Amino acid sequence: MINLSGVIKRCFCYSSSYLKMASGTLRELYPAVEAFDTGYLKVSDLHEIYYEQSGKKDGKPVIYLHGGPGGGISENDRRYFDPNVYRTVLMDQRGAGKSKPAAELKDNTTWDLVRDIEKLREHLKIEKWVVFGGSWGSTLSLVYAETHPDRVKALVLRGIFMLRRSELLWYYQEGANHIFPDTWEQFEEPIPEVERFDMMSAYHRRLTGTDPEVQLKCAQRWSAWEMATSRLIVDHDLLKRAETDAWALQFARIEVHYFVHGGFLKSETQILDNLDKIRHIPCTIVQGRYDVVCPARTAWALHKKWPETELRIISDAGHSAKEVGIVSALVEATDKYKAL
Repeated sequence: MINLSGVIKRCFCYSSSYLKMASGTLRELYPAVEAFDTGYLKVSDLHEIYYEQSGKKDGKPVIYLHGGPGGGISENDRRYFDPNVYRTVLMDQRGAGKSKPAAELKDNTTWDLVRDIEKLREHLKIEKWVVFGGSWGSTLSLVYAETHPDRVKALVLRGIFMLRRSELLWYYQEGANHIFPDTWEQFEEPIPEVERFDMMSAYHRRLTGTDPEVQLKCAQRWSAWEMATSRLIVDHDLLKRAETDAWALQFARIEVHYFVHGGFLKSETQILDNLDKIRHIPCTIVQGRYDVVCPARTAWALHKKWPETELRIISDAGHSAKEVGIVSALVEATDKYKAL
């Protein structure tokens, strides 16, 4: 009989109903809070990144790294953290959100973003912080931590994404389309049949092309695919976001730029190969069992190589950080690291 105790001893599976029974109630986001500081930091000759701070001015620092890449931050993202404890830092990554220039791909790589995080930390005179990221934000959090382990107090990760080729092909070529065939038809419609053997490259050509109408149509279809598949039950309000021209262009152009370049990682196993650099850092992983965008297999692979992590699988959730069980688990995780 195979002994998995060393691997699964810190893996817990919960449904939202179980979490509610166990704690008496599901944890909700903290109340809305205003930013006490906003600004732009010039990080290169071309790029300026937008950042903001909320919560307690002299509190314990935490940085929120958004998904996508290209997704940008929102006011709701401040609410995973106790404002009476945390000094919460949010930033729009290069080309995303309010950062300038919008949707810019030049000098926009994972390593540029890692340097930007460090520049922001130094600018804000923060010695160490908790790092929080979901989806692409989990990728960036892990790469940042492996590059600067001495600056990370703890990691809170959701919907693990390591940019391995198999993960990209599952979602953009052959895999998720078996679960969402109706939505997939809308995704593949702008691409001629002869080019559909490589959807990422076909979209990349159009999203970086010179025809603005084609760019916009492809940006909206690319974004709608992700918005439609992100939650266990389709959120039609989320789908409306894909209809926002500026956001769709930022999201789709930056995502496909990163994905066709393999996230600019040195190898597809780079994150797993460098885990010894961060093995000592406390880490909680929150993963939706039915996450179609970033399937649980990736979180499981990370946990097996790094069994010191706490892996919480939410049995009735998809990918979105807005799923009630995922919200509860993330808030519990940030509360857990208040004492650091």
